Amino acid sequence: MEFFQNMEPLLRTFWYIALPCSLIFVIQSIMTFMGADATEGVTADFDGDLDGGDTPFQLFSFRNLINFMLGFSWTGISFYLTIKSSTMLIALSTVVGILFVYVFFIIIRQLMKLAEDNSFKMNETVGKTAEVYIRIPENRTGKGKVQVSVRGSVHEIEAITEEGELSSGSIVKITGIENNILIVKK
Repeated sequence: MEFFQNMEPLLRTFWYIALPCSLIFVIQSIMTFMGADATEGVTADFDGDLDGGDTPFQLFSFRNLINFMLGFSWTGISFYLTIKSSTMLIALSTVVGILFVYVFFIIIRQLMKLAEDNSFKMNETVGKTAEVYIRIPENRTGKGKVQVSVRGSVHEIEAITEEGELSSGSIVKITGIENNILIVKK
């Protein structure tokens, strides 16, 4: 502890902030990579959502506090001997702390763009063309199957028609859906 006793108060403050924040940041990072990134109970009680949309980024959260304090404290320690004015040093440290939070926000935003809902929804098939895979009997007297491509994925779905029989290999247009069965016409 003699290491801290001989320091000037401002530098000692930067170290007192940097050490626990760095330890917490390392623990958070390890938990994130292990998939144990539980954020329940560590966000603020008020909404600091920057987008107002579906992004889960909260401006006032424990993680962002740690990010800010990391940038703030380590900048203060790094530039303590270079910048003699304590006001300038604190101002620079604050700006870097805010930049840490902003960079984290940008990273999270880019990661959220990677999340994509690729679940198949039947209503996406309406209006598309399909190929009859198994013969479709005339006038709703039985079901056949069609193959339709939705977002690059081919789906085989039961189909009926209100017209004449549609033979295998015919190209049809999907006009509607009834009880998860496609209604098609030539």
